[in-house]
Amino acid sequence: MTWIELIGALLSAWAVWLTAQRRPWCWPIGLLSVAVYVGIFAEAKLYSDALLQIAFAVLIVYGWLRWLRHLDDDGRVQVAPLATKDALAHIAIGIVGSLTLGFVMHRWTDAALPWLDAALTAFSLVAQWWQARRHIAAWWLWIVVDAIYVGEYVYKHLVITSVLYAGFIVLAFIGVRSWKKAGQGNGADKKPAVA
Repeated sequence: MTWIELIGALLSAWAVWLTAQRRPWCWPIGLLSVAVYVGIFAEAKLYSDALLQIAFAVLIVYGWLRWLRHLDDDGRVQVAPLATKDALAHIAIGIVGSLTLGFVMHRWTDAALPWLDAALTAFSLVAQWWQARRHIAAWWLWIVVDAIYVGEYVYKHLVITSVLYAGFIVLAFIGVRSWKKAGQGNGADKKPAVA
């Protein structure tokens, strides 16, 4: 599994790097990485994470199509503002999703960390939605989620993946800076109160 995990990690890092640079190629590379990680997470009994990869695949196709309609002349995606009311609604959906999925995983599976894994899954979906919608706030949410993921993966002995997620935090800060610069003047550089 170590070689497969390494391939998944490299693809994921490449996809996040391209996302930070606002390059649409992040989406097909991301699709390859989630295909690899479905198997990795299923074997580790992180079922919510495995389901998350499938949901990511759907959101990747959505994000890719959406980004292609909002490119600058240089081929990079345009950054869009996130209204505070939308951010609050999405956070509420994340909380409900966390509790619902956590209950299902706790009650009907042998998931290793049902509640934590469910919460990280729900909020990863919120962050991915924001990413597809071109919001800088996605990067702030990814920083929080990825920091918690690092601990979860260390606990599950997924060393390569924990290092990958530590790297994602660095890439997220790069994404914040890059997207903030691109969004200056259109209101996209302002964080909502909750992000």
